[in-house]
Amino acid sequence: MTKIWQFTYNFIVIPFFVTTIYFLSLFNSKIKKGIKDRKKLFENLIINLADIDRKRKTVWFHSSSMGEFEQAKPIIEKLKEEGNVNIIVSFFSPSGYDNSLRYPYADVITYIPLDTSENAKKFLNLIRPNLAVFMRYDIWPNIIWELSRRKIPSFIADATMRANSGRLKPFVKNFHISLYKAITGIFCVSEDDKKNFEKFKIPSEKIIVVGDTRYDRVYSKSIQARDKKLFRDGFFNGKKVFVFGSSWESDEDVVFPAVEKLFKYDKNAVMIVAPHEPTIYHIEKIENYFAKKTASIRFSFINNYNGERVIIIDSIGILLTLYYYADLAYVGGSFKQGVHNVLEPAVYGIPVLFGPKIENSQEALKMVELGAGFVVKNKKQAYRTIRKLLADDKLRKEKGQLFFEHLKTNLGATEKIIKEINQVLKPHYNISLPEAE
Repeated sequence: MTKIWQFTYNFIVIPFFVTTIYFLSLFNSKIKKGIKDRKKLFENLIINLADIDRKRKTVWFHSSSMGEFEQAKPIIEKLKEEGNVNIIVSFFSPSGYDNSLRYPYADVITYIPLDTSENAKKFLNLIRPNLAVFMRYDIWPNIIWELSRRKIPSFIADATMRANSGRLKPFVKNFHISLYKAITGIFCVSEDDKKNFEKFKIPSEKIIVVGDTRYDRVYSKSIQARDKKLFRDGFFNGKKVFVFGSSWESDEDVVFPAVEKLFKYDKNAVMIVAPHEPTIYHIEKIENYFAKKTASIRFSFINNYNGERVIIIDSIGILLTLYYYADLAYVGGSFKQGVHNVLEPAVYGIPVLFGPKIENSQEALKMVELGAGFVVKNKKQAYRTIRKLLADDKLRKEKGQLFFEHLKTNLGATEKIIKEINQVLKPHYNISLPEAE
């Protein structure tokens, strides 16, 4: 059956996929860039691999983009810390590739090639991994089949599988059965994910529940963030700080009127808003919204702060640290396509608000279940929720602590993954990876 699926994939799916992305590149600059950057993929890879010490074992990590790569980082850094290994990192998206070129724990950073059978063989001939780890869901059939043919172990880490996943639909399910059969092991996030993966006729022992490395990543980063001084000590004394993170205009249409009304009744409330894309246009639009209502200031001019109630973040890369100053947070994206990272504010033990589109985030769903997360669907609901939580210190702290306790009990996925690789899988493949503590 696998051969039938291989034929279908290589002679029907791949030609259609390649044609489609070349067509879409005419209208999408990101896709166009990905195609352009891949033209010298193999030439660049040969050059970048020249300094690799082939006496070391090589572990290859693949992520679709930056979000998935954040989940890979704890594993990569632990391996580098404990062992003498080469780390190769690949991406599908240009944003993941471009933003990770300076990542210090990777020996080589590259795009993954388009998934033709020929490219899969050529790519693996060059990188020669002893072990491959795919983050979450971005697995490519020809690569997987070729790894299996060469008896190179491959794993999916931070794997999730919803009960209503499209991968479980009859025709698609049969294809994935043949694909998952070639995977050595699946490190999934929860028992529910394991039960859903078992529907693909995967032996139970190949599916290991370890948790989510994002918990480890965000927790360790939050500890580091506490030492960063974005604002001078005592800057927010006597204030109640509402951080509006990763805001899209669709979020702002709901939240800004609520905050504007809040300011009338709560004289100590302050909002820090961090746009998802802090372009000049977006920042000026926020400034214009509040211009006749309340004073605002850009973060880059914070040394000139004079009591402005709206602080607009006009830089990137500091959102996690901003949440450290928050009493309450709203995470954007959930009025558009899906909520952004809700773990970043939750790690500080504060309640988190978001819009209605949260199906993409198990953490957001869990927060709602525990009572630490709040879905707001309109301006009135946003105002009532924000005002209630900011007005009641005891309630706010109790709600925030609910998910924080859950987060703490789920730390350690990184150690479990490394332990499983070393203690369970090494004997079968003779892989010399560092011993876990």
